[in-house]
Amino acid sequence: MKLLRFGPLGHEKPGLLDADGGIRDLSGLLPDFTPASLSPQALQVLAAIDPTRLPLVPGQPRLGTPWSGMGKFVAVGLNYRDHAAEAGMPIPKEPILFPKWLSCLSGPDDDVVLPAGSTQLDWEVELGIVIGRTARKVPVAEALEYVAGYCLANDISERAWQIERGGGQWGKGKGFDSFGPVGPWLVTRDEVPDPQKLDLWLSLNGERMQSGNTATMIFNCAELVSHCSEVMTLEPGDLIITGTPPGVGLGFKPPRFLKAGDVMELGIEGLGAQRQTVVAAR
Repeated sequence: MKLLRFGPLGHEKPGLLDADGGIRDLSGLLPDFTPASLSPQALQVLAAIDPTRLPLVPGQPRLGTPWSGMGKFVAVGLNYRDHAAEAGMPIPKEPILFPKWLSCLSGPDDDVVLPAGSTQLDWEVELGIVIGRTARKVPVAEALEYVAGYCLANDISERAWQIERGGGQWGKGKGFDSFGPVGPWLVTRDEVPDPQKLDLWLSLNGERMQSGNTATMIFNCAELVSHCSEVMTLEPGDLIITGTPPGVGLGFKPPRFLKAGDVMELGIEGLGAQRQTVVAAR
């Protein structure tokens, strides 16, 4: 299934994508997609619904994040060998984790706001892992059983705040409002038989910047879920974004950073696409 939420900010309704790419309205059956909706039992109930019997949503409504009630937004740094090299950083010996504040979450096509005074705004296409069951110290071999599904994310980053003003940690530059576009869909695990075989890409103003495949991750999805579950309790609705392939603005010589009016388009095989316009802070 491809689960989604549509409608104005703060008033999204649950829906799903039908076989023809149409949005079907689920709000007559449940009020929202919440962490409780992501359990294996709840997803099994949803899978039994015939989408053609649900109302078809007209037009092209705004899409929000595919579920509400996220408890943790965990990001993984330098998880592609070539990206670590372009950043001039050593290959990590274990996953580098940092937080993105929940207030940065936004819909897949919402504007990205350039913070006042920002000069180093950057892009990062990433695969997201959505947790469906409570996970504590789970072994790698069992880790993907705790996953509800996968999604596309853009780990927007302000490099000056991340590196020069971060005080040794990255959260400052990663969590400004609008820095967490997620979606368009939550694609359930049964539709992603191998998360390590997915192409991902990002273009800026029509020019391809990033092209990669999740096969080249340093730590794969199962290893990341297992590692995260060692240092925190993962709960339904938590999101882990898994790092980005090479081609970010920081890696260019000289660096190329985002400015107002720029348009990012990005996607992951089977998980949909996003399109964001950078706008100046008001």
